[in-house]
Amino acid sequence: MDSDKPPVASRQRLFLALWPDDGVRRQLAAHAEQWRWPAGCMRYAPQDWHATLHFIGDVASEKVQSIATAAALPLQPFGLVFDQPRLWPRGLAVLCASEPPAALIRLHEALGQALGALDLALDPRPYVPHVTLARRAEAAIAPRVFAPVQWPVQCFALVLSTGLKAPRYRVLRQYR
Repeated sequence: MDSDKPPVASRQRLFLALWPDDGVRRQLAAHAEQWRWPAGCMRYAPQDWHATLHFIGDVASEKVQSIATAAALPLQPFGLVFDQPRLWPRGLAVLCASEPPAALIRLHEALGQALGALDLALDPRPYVPHVTLARRAEAAIAPRVFAPVQWPVQCFALVLSTGLKAPRYRVLRQYR
């Protein structure tokens, strides 16, 4: 066995997501700094911010390539505005899009069909585009006035959840 290479896990935890560029990350950071965060809150690091399109979950490593291929769908660039800070159940602090653009909904649906064709289970809940800013944030206070985050979407990604504190996620493939 080659000791210079890390072992390949037999299962991988995957999701498809909009992955921000540096400009969007700066906007998200400016927004996050306007919240009042309670002690004990687990804030996400800027490199971990994303907007999930579909959570895929644990899959056998040999299926990753077929998922990557199935997700290679055309993307029509669109603008997305995150303008609704919210506290969700179980202590999630999120920034939501109050008016998801039709191009985002079409992308979500097309990716869902591609994943369904691979017999992958899809989340049955309605799709709510959001960026998770923190966990254990039940007592957080969202800003009342802030500049909405303007996200010019030009790509999405297949992402691996590493199970580590850092890096929490690793982009396996980007689709433009």
